Amino acid sequence: MADITVTIIDREGLVHELIGPTDMNMNIMELCKAYELPVKGECGGMAMCATCQCYLESETELEEQSDAELDMLDQAFYVKGNSRLGCQIPITEEIDGIVLRLAPEAE
Repeated sequence: MADITVTIIDREGLVHELIGPTDMNMNIMELCKAYELPVKGECGGMAMCATCQCYLESETELEEQSDAELDMLDQAFYVKGNSRLGCQIPITEEIDGIVLRLAPEAE
């Protein structure tokens, strides 16, 4: 049970170093909301809205995307090859040092 460091680059290019607890069953979307970053997470983490879309900018190995995540990204705006849904990235020791950039908000 250790805290990890998560780097989030916001939509203005500002870098935020967040401390994420690995013992609270949180995900990246929830961590961003806890730090009051502009992530909506409208569906509450169910992979049904893409308002927590981000781009993986580090070499961090993540779990394979679920069908639900892939389906949602297929319908989202501003999707890139490194797009992920923050709600689908659990805070674990394995992602310590991850760097993510918030995707633009859909108009």
